[in-house]
Amino acid sequence: MAVHGLLLAAGLVLLAAVAPAHAVDYTVGDSSGWASGVDYSTWASDKTFNVGDTLVFQYGMSHNVAEVGSADYSACSATNSIQSYSDQDTKIALTKPGTRYFICGATGHCAGGMKLAVTVSPAATTTPAATPSAPSDTPSEPSAETPSTSTPAATTTTPASSGKTADSVGGASGIEARFVMGPLVGAAGLVGLALMG
Repeated sequence: MAVHGLLLAAGLVLLAAVAPAHAVDYTVGDSSGWASGVDYSTWASDKTFNVGDTLVFQYGMSHNVAEVGSADYSACSATNSIQSYSDQDTKIALTKPGTRYFICGATGHCAGGMKLAVTVSPAATTTPAATPSAPSDTPSEPSAETPSTSTPAATTTTPASSGKTADSVGGASGIEARFVMGPLVGAAGLVGLALMG
């Protein structure tokens, strides 16, 4: 029975090791918020935005947030905006990799610097460096297959640490977490069934 417990523990460690990193809420402009006089290129330069993260725009009544395409971002034009917001506390979930563009659509504000471009990377996950193997009651047979001569490098990606909180599930990030967690829970169930049989 000790072997079954060890297998269960190894399976749970593996599941925990491949679980996705927490989504992050980034308050755009930090304590300055979405306002005139903030350099948003500098603000974004030290941050890593990942699928599942959320941008939080906090602003006054004289501002708004318009998501636009690349050309409209360069031209500071909100006339063809993808989506516009004016609720003064806008939360935008980053749901797919790529570059997203945001401007303030109020006259002259974008030209004055109220514009933000963020490059969104695929969701951050932690990959284990090595998977522990559990001891077996029966001796193993030598494999007839030739082992691979190359071993992929283990990588760990974690979000940057400034201007964010780690317990976010805002917007679509909750849906994405359920999408990833479903297979992980299923795998845990399969490990449990294997141990019972």
